[in-house]
Amino acid sequence: MDTVTGDAARVARVNGPLVEVTGLAGVAMDDIVELGPDRLPGEAVAIRGDVVTVQAYEYTGGLAPGHPARARREPLSARLGPHLLGGVFDGLLRPLAGAPAWLEPGRQEAAARGQEFDFAPSVADGASVTAGTCLGTVATASGIGYRVLVPPALSGVVAQIRPAGRVSADATIATVAGTPVGLTSAWPVRRPRPFRERKDASLPLITGQRAIDVLFPVTRGGTTAVPGGFGTGKTVLLQQITKWCDADVIVYVGCGERGNELADMLGELAELSDPRTGGRLAERTVVIANTSNMPMMAREASIYSAATVAEHFRDMGLDAVVIADSTSRWAEALREFASRSGELPAEEGYPASLASALAAFYERAGRVLTIEGREGSVTIVGAVSPAGGDMTEPVTTYTQRFVRCLWSLDRDLAYARHYPALSWSGSFSRDDDVIAAWHARHGDPGWAERRHRLATLLAEADRLSSLAELMGVSALPPAERVTILAGRLIREALLQQSALSATDAFCDTARAAALARAVLATADRCLDLARKGVPAATIEDQDFSPVLRAREEAATPDAVASRERVMLASLDELDREGTAA
Repeated sequence: MDTVTGDAARVARVNGPLVEVTGLAGVAMDDIVELGPDRLPGEAVAIRGDVVTVQAYEYTGGLAPGHPARARREPLSARLGPHLLGGVFDGLLRPLAGAPAWLEPGRQEAAARGQEFDFAPSVADGASVTAGTCLGTVATASGIGYRVLVPPALSGVVAQIRPAGRVSADATIATVAGTPVGLTSAWPVRRPRPFRERKDASLPLITGQRAIDVLFPVTRGGTTAVPGGFGTGKTVLLQQITKWCDADVIVYVGCGERGNELADMLGELAELSDPRTGGRLAERTVVIANTSNMPMMAREASIYSAATVAEHFRDMGLDAVVIADSTSRWAEALREFASRSGELPAEEGYPASLASALAAFYERAGRVLTIEGREGSVTIVGAVSPAGGDMTEPVTTYTQRFVRCLWSLDRDLAYARHYPALSWSGSFSRDDDVIAAWHARHGDPGWAERRHRLATLLAEADRLSSLAELMGVSALPPAERVTILAGRLIREALLQQSALSATDAFCDTARAAALARAVLATADRCLDLARKGVPAATIEDQDFSPVLRAREEAATPDAVASRERVMLASLDELDREGTAA
């Protein structure tokens, strides 16, 4: 690795993670600079004459003025390879095995040296290849065929292709136009990887969470924000999506979150079986753990590392999902760095560049045609943790401008133990039309109408509940009292979902549709009874357990339909009793 050194390159000032270096020639913006005798990594963020300002990515205790500095002449880059799948890494994508790098200052980045993989070539010596061509595949425990691709902007004739067999993580796979291509590669994390064409986002990402898939769906290649105050269940919801969504690869970045939460999630991932392969779900998950007790500036880089890893697997024609928990902690790192570097503060002390930084991050999502001509996608789901639950603070406000979906979590629902505490009045999906078209093409033309009726009933029930609090429920006409009942049935029988239930933790689209039909059929029958003169109190006293318990006890659409018939038969009996009376 080339470095720029010299007796004149010295540390001049240390201010926490911000270090000023003088006499460092040949350095450019965003270059990696090694600081002190331990060669702590940092990034050049400002150059003013002979003074280079560097943000350090490790603890700077012991670093002092006069210590040497070196420039690598390369930007911060992620090490990409098959070792990523099933691994746990820090914000700079260094393996968290043994003593973490942030506890051992100066420990160099490594790509899990010593690991070996089974490689099978896809081309022969003498073949002409272009950028993105698959040179071979590596078998992984996840069942995903890891594809070794020709790097962007490289093309030519293949020479010295590796034969089939075991290869090490640092092995050279082939030589293309005189350039060695390794099993692992590096890519600057702040630079989006190239693709041939951006395609329309028209396919749903099935999360297995009914409140999302039924009311506020997200597309593959879409963007979603999950704002919510402390205790509203953001982390649990994101972990459920990590476990159950139908993406090929999950990149989970714990950005500034508590270490015990990440440790619990890793333990659960290790125990979960993958429905695709029967192996461990963790084997197709990449975890970037940059918790609140790790260096603050590595937190700022962790978001970009996650996006780069997702794009790497997207280029293989896979669907990747980035779960960022949370972007608020990332924004706080930007704010702390801006205050140390003397940047003029904007709203609530955040830098004026916050909006553009958020936009640049979410713009890395998308469904694309790769350089090779395959379809792949990156979906980004970012949690937002507004201080005090204030949804008007800058990170929440800016984020809503750049995302296609908003899954807003409600404190009152969480305190009422309604999980996921997804607010149907404060959330939205801008892709519901294309998702409805997809469902219509796949045998469910009634999806859009069901969604509209559910949203309408919920909104009307909320309005009438507010009136009932003022006037008393007995003052409302029977039809309006039954509408409030319908809203409760939708909430408890459809939108609530237990992450701890073996039956209810995941819900596929067919079962979700069956539950929605059962709830709507029950609500319609109750409204019909109210119009026929059956007293509202009599309807409210009816036993609705066949529908309410279906989400946890009926594991298939047919079982849900059977409970719907039992419920409707009970209501028909109520109708006959009312008619006889």
